[in-house]
Amino acid sequence: MTDLKSRMEKMALNSPHWVELRYHRRQSQALSVQKGLVKQARSSVTAGVGIRVLVDGAWGFSSTSDLTENALERALKQAIECGRSLSQMKKATLGKLPAVKLARGDFKLPGYDTLQAMSLEQKLQAVLQAEEKTRGKSGSIQSASCGYQELFEDKIVVTSDGASAFSQLARNEFRLSAVAEKQGEKSEGHRTIGKTGTWECLFERESIDKMTEATAKLAVDLLQAPKVPGGTATLILSPAMVGLLSHEAIGHTVEADFVLSGSVAAGKLGQRVASPLVTLCDSGKVPQVVNGGGDLLVDDEGVLAGNTTIIKDGILSSYLHNRESAAHFGVEPTGSARAWLYHDEPLIRMRNTYILPGTQSLDEIIASTEDGYLVDCPLGGQADATGEFMFGAQKVLRIEKGKVTGIFRGATISGQAFQVLSTVDAVSKEFQLDLGAGYCGKGQPAKVDAGGPFIRCRATIGGVQG
Repeated sequence: MTDLKSRMEKMALNSPHWVELRYHRRQSQALSVQKGLVKQARSSVTAGVGIRVLVDGAWGFSSTSDLTENALERALKQAIECGRSLSQMKKATLGKLPAVKLARGDFKLPGYDTLQAMSLEQKLQAVLQAEEKTRGKSGSIQSASCGYQELFEDKIVVTSDGASAFSQLARNEFRLSAVAEKQGEKSEGHRTIGKTGTWECLFERESIDKMTEATAKLAVDLLQAPKVPGGTATLILSPAMVGLLSHEAIGHTVEADFVLSGSVAAGKLGQRVASPLVTLCDSGKVPQVVNGGGDLLVDDEGVLAGNTTIIKDGILSSYLHNRESAAHFGVEPTGSARAWLYHDEPLIRMRNTYILPGTQSLDEIIASTEDGYLVDCPLGGQADATGEFMFGAQKVLRIEKGKVTGIFRGATISGQAFQVLSTVDAVSKEFQLDLGAGYCGKGQPAKVDAGGPFIRCRATIGGVQG
């Protein structure tokens, strides 16, 4: 690894153009079990170098899995040729990249060695036992499944203007689901967790036994639960639902490449877009959280991945930037450039996206809610560049006169993100990241996390109209 880094530094020093060389090795392992049977036990390794150059205002890119000096030189020449061809075709060109403090040295997140030392057999045994326990929790459980996946990432990023960083991290995720059936009715319960760190990090908040119990209980509880009446309502969103809203409906609209394409956040810097109770951030490391699922110390352009406050006290204060968009807006990059594999070019991506906690307890917020719903257990959904969203939720609790009085199943919530955040009138002090098992899609995947406190707001909830 040291020899490769030295060769990359030498190439960057001698390149006739600005150049970025990124070595990336990924080892992945995946296990899945259903009805007591192992459905998947897969392991793979991918490694190579991606080379990006800036030639007369245009980008050129090439990659190779051959790490010999000759192969790297050929890839560099191909990238230069590509950039030169594009520069002759493009009308608009990129000027000089903004000066920024670039990462140098080693950047290792804890957990990599410990997780790698744990045998695959130990992990498989835990997955088998978790699936079996979930299936055995109730006679109504007809089937269960459990999955585990881990990624070990090694990267070297070298640029001709000073970056020279080696980074190492491990990400893992654990998924449980159960299907309950009674008198022809079926319902499902899901539980997921994703972290950057060790095996033990996955179960700091909730043990495997508690996960199995909660997954089965949710599936059984939802069997006889009615669907939510549709309409505009007061909602208390759980940290997981807040994370989904923050990432999908806000985070993507403030990625600077989407802003330049005309997202709803374009031209709104300095304007009020949410309640004064709302401060929304995207960070490489979240101060109050250990082992976030989207943790990152250095991005794929060699920029330190710090903290970006996107909305401060309701005011839109920043977009998310790579070095190119930062040059366009005349600001510093936010360390948000990420590529999925060595042969992918870095794109502007989120890391850990979240709303900061407030001062009230969840119990206090529920007690002061006369009529509404507590929405939890997201099932994904969609959002677009206008900030319009529609998200699914497994579990909805009815709140009447400050008390939880019932449970509903299969709801959707919808609205326009900035408008919904403008109605926030309560923010809890309880806080957690809760989407670390998720993947963000934007032409290529990315591991992210998102979350926040419980927030009370107004939005449309749907189940059964009436």
